[in-house]
Amino acid sequence: MRSLVPGLNLDEQKNAIRQRIWDLLERREAAHDTDVHGRIPNFVGREAAADRLAELDAWMSSAVVKAVPDKAQLPVRVRALRENKLVYMAVPRLAKQHPFYLLDPAALSVSAETAATGDGAAEAARNVGVDELRPIDLVVCGSVAVNRAGVRLGKGAGYADIEVALLQEAGLIGPNTTIVTTVHQLQIVDDELPETEHDFSVDLIVTPEEVIACGPARRPAGLIWEQLTPEKIAAIPVLAAMSSARSSKQ
Repeated sequence: MRSLVPGLNLDEQKNAIRQRIWDLLERREAAHDTDVHGRIPNFVGREAAADRLAELDAWMSSAVVKAVPDKAQLPVRVRALRENKLVYMAVPRLAKQHPFYLLDPAALSVSAETAATGDGAAEAARNVGVDELRPIDLVVCGSVAVNRAGVRLGKGAGYADIEVALLQEAGLIGPNTTIVTTVHQLQIVDDELPETEHDFSVDLIVTPEEVIACGPARRPAGLIWEQLTPEKIAAIPVLAAMSSARSSKQ
């Protein structure tokens, strides 16, 4: 763990940066929602960012994409389905025992535009567990803030970190998996950002204006149980089952 501001703990530092970015986006009217606080910003230009991502080799060579369910990345999910990529989308808050939606373009009974939404996926897609997933070529995540070294801050709930850790621990993310975030230009900060042991970073940042190569992403080897609270474990069924299995072996 690394602290950047004396007198503030890491959570306080992260929250201060998030508040700064949320305030900036609202002030500059750079998000579609009137109140972006507490969310992954649904930024203006999300379609242009998706178009720019689709020009990259990492996108064109990918067949299996894991994407967050946030509105900001909706155009990415739609495009992936239109291009016949297999898409795994996390169930909100990982609240089911099988915590991913399987969006298979060949099997969908609704349009890509519908299936790629949270409600559409819940209606049209099958829920699958980690053991049913194929290896991931491309991970698309949302961010509140990110710097040019690839260090990112989510909205603070920690679900994206858990998703990546689960996939990493299962061997579904490997050295050739690219991790990318799509954001507004205003979400890129020049400062160092605080990191904890369970945080992952990104290989690429894509905005409507540019692509930033950050170098190899930092990826924890898997779940760090010591940093998961009992409340968090109990709230996520797949973690609760894994924790119970761990306890039975001890």
